[in-house]
This record gives sequence, structure tokens and C-alpha cells, in this order.
Amino acid sequence: MSERVKDKIIEIEKYLEELYQIVPSDFEMYKDDFKIKAACERYFEKIIESVIDLGFILVKEKNFKIPEDEESIFEVLFKEKIISEELSRKLKDAKGMRNFIIHQYEKINDELVFEVLAENLEKDIKDFVGFVGRLE
Repeated sequence: MSERVKDKIIEIEKYLEELYQIVPSDFEMYKDDFKIKAACERYFEKIIESVIDLGFILVKEKNFKIPEDEESIFEVLFKEKIISEELSRKLKDAKGMRNFIIHQYEKINDELVFEVLAENLEKDIKDFVGFVGRLE
């Protein structure tokens, strides 16, 4: 594993750890605290951006087909058997949510963001990092 891959994995793990130190235990606490919501959304953005960066590093280092856009990176990683089809779909969805958070701030569905943070994100990102960590 290259130093670039290792560094990106460390970055992702650091962001995850920092995020889950501030995610509240229930939705009411989340929706009522503007600072917590803003910080969680920002960490979500940073994590997904880092995952995308890591995907592009892998594509370049493994000489895989260059994707046409950021969303296609997960399809390439699935086709190259780096990640599962299900994880590819989940990461595409997370990337879509990241874009929505960035571009539609006033219309963000707080309940949906909290649900993703509370139920899916940590496991999906750890699964991704785990798949990448097992590569030679």
C-alpha cells in the first residue's frame, strides 16, 4: 500500500473519530443545536471528499479506467472488485447527499442527515477503508 493511500486512510479515520465525538445520541439534540448540525455536516462533507480522493488515488495507482466524474469512481471500484456493488451504491448515495448539503443548505432534511450519521455512515466508511486496506 502506498504512502498516499495510507495517509488518506488515516485522514478518513481521523475525521470519522472526530465526527462521532460530536454526533448526539438522538435527533432532538441534533436538530436543536445549530453548531452541532453544522459541524456534523462539515465532517460528513470532509469524509466523503476524502473517500472520493482515495478512490481516485486507487484508480491512478492500479491503472484502472479513469471515471468520467466523481460519482463514477465507485462504479469503477466495484467493477475492479475493490468494493461490493452494495457499498458502491451506498457511497454514491452519500456523495449525492454531500452535494445536496453543499448546494442546498436551507433545504437540508435534518432527519435524513441524522439518520445517515446515526445508522449508516460509520459502518459504510469503515467497510470501504477495510476493503482498501486489504489491497496489496
